[in-house]
Amino acid sequence: MEVTHRRRAPNGWDGPGLRQPAPSPDRGQDAAPAREPLRVVIAEGHGLVRAGFRVLLERQEDMRVAGEAGTGDEAVAAAQVTRPDVVVVDFALPGDGGVEATRRILADAAPGETRVVMLMTSDDDEAVFGALGAGATGLLLKDADPADLVAAVRVVARGEALLGPALAQKVVADFLSRPERLRCTPEQLEELTAREREVVGLVACGLSNEEIAEQLVVTRATAKTHVSRSLCKLHARDRAQLVVLAYEAGLVRPGRRWPDAPDRVPATAPVLGSARPWATAPVRRGHLRPVAA
Repeated sequence: MEVTHRRRAPNGWDGPGLRQPAPSPDRGQDAAPAREPLRVVIAEGHGLVRAGFRVLLERQEDMRVAGEAGTGDEAVAAAQVTRPDVVVVDFALPGDGGVEATRRILADAAPGETRVVMLMTSDDDEAVFGALGAGATGLLLKDADPADLVAAVRVVARGEALLGPALAQKVVADFLSRPERLRCTPEQLEELTAREREVVGLVACGLSNEEIAEQLVVTRATAKTHVSRSLCKLHARDRAQLVVLAYEAGLVRPGRRWPDAPDRVPATAPVLGSARPWATAPVRRGHLRPVAA
């Protein structure tokens, strides 16, 4: 295990490989205080892969790799020492595996202190729901684009949840297959204003509140209000259920390109405003289109 952090560990432990980064250049007394970078621990069994992740994440101005681990036990120890914001965990982590390592990491952390992005080797049902059940709020297939991993770290650090498109389909399909699944009645839809219908469709297309605000040319607070009112009117517990209801109500249709989508669309985008571990996740905007009210 290799640990790098900018201050002495809270419990005073100086583990092997502890390194102090070079001090930041003086920006002058009038400069605004810099936001503390996200502290990330990388738990990956293959050294070359781990080194690649480190290079990728440390290229980001808002991230610092606080530690590295090659086994589940090392990952738990690194998280205890560095108290990271995010741990990137390989599902097939040597030892007890990534799922058990995630349980131990989160059990030891204060609520909301540390979040986990798990890198999946397959979209097998048991693996996906095992990772979610352990508390991971970000799931990506291991062959995802590097930019997707960077985005996932930022999203889960904000307390939101993100799943890669293929994994999101698994969760939505499972949710829809439940006997007690949600139903959206015509009366509920009639309660929505035209703008709220549009917002629900945009949520189902994978847009965050900020992106909805940009698309509709409104403030982020206004977009958040529309989402909150839609949740209340449709009796949806969170944005995950809002996505399911949007499909059932026909407010969004798969397989057609959204004509108003911006040219620059990230591969994945957060759609969840809660950190519920089972929650569904973004889908590619290019494959969805809201239906006009």
